[in-house]
Amino acid sequence: MNTNTHVGVILMTYGSPATLDDIPAYLKNVYGGREASPEVITEFRRRYAVIGGSPLIRITREQAVALEEELHAQHPSGPAFHVVAGMRFSPPFIADVAAEVAAGSQQLVGVIMSPQYSPIIMSGYIRALEEAVANLQRGDLELKIARDWHLQPFFLQATAERVRQALDRFSPDVRERVPVLLTAHSMPKRVIEREPDYINHLKETAAAIADLAGLAPERWMFCYQSAGHTPEEWLKPDFADVMPELRAAGHTHVLIAPVQFLADHLEILYDIEVGAREQAEQHTIHFARTESLNTSPLFIKALAEVVKETMAAPVQAV
Repeated sequence: MNTNTHVGVILMTYGSPATLDDIPAYLKNVYGGREASPEVITEFRRRYAVIGGSPLIRITREQAVALEEELHAQHPSGPAFHVVAGMRFSPPFIADVAAEVAAGSQQLVGVIMSPQYSPIIMSGYIRALEEAVANLQRGDLELKIARDWHLQPFFLQATAERVRQALDRFSPDVRERVPVLLTAHSMPKRVIEREPDYINHLKETAAAIADLAGLAPERWMFCYQSAGHTPEEWLKPDFADVMPELRAAGHTHVLIAPVQFLADHLEILYDIEVGAREQAEQHTIHFARTESLNTSPLFIKALAEVVKETMAAPVQAV
């Protein structure tokens, strides 16, 4: 690794509206330029109002700062790293931060903030970054983008740590019996039928985390959450389907632990903290969730490893 090199790193994630008034423009970006219906806009305004706005952009920037510090701590003699956050559907857009972070850099590394990689689902991030770099007309700038890292050891350890911490908050008389739902964002069935490896990777992540957290096979299950607002068939089971089954089996407590989300955002603070809690309480089940990874030291080490491995990897085609 050349100690004189300057390396730019972009942590790329979905984005979120900065204010409630930004929701229509944000949804238009998400929907590829189509206007969202008034009903959908109203519902998203309600949800973002309930959680007091999404902290996703702030947290991703904090992750970027922590990652830059970690990379410099691991490589005190160089290279010099500059890490920023770039959003796909809201400011700061990937294209806008690419110019900033590429200035003075010989190498640019993109990290999609999802450990499980899907060529179909994540291709928009890759196109956005590749187009941004092409527009810079920097023939001397080497671009590399991380793909799958769903079994990265520090990531698995960090998530398992969150599971153990959450279980420790239960009273001793129920701690060893609380069922754990390891969740991931649901997808339309038609998408996954074209790309089964993505779901297999999610399930592999869940199984590895459960093993590290010391969960017996009968203590946990993998399920979905946050199905979209469309009439097509989405993947099941959703945690809403699981709650009555847990109660029928005599369970009075549940812990929900996302295995895909890396920071607090709408799918955590509303879909789980509000929606799943209500569904659990409807069935007289005591609800708890794991703390998000955010800037967990172990998780930041995971990101550092992803960056270093991507730097060392050969350039990939999309």
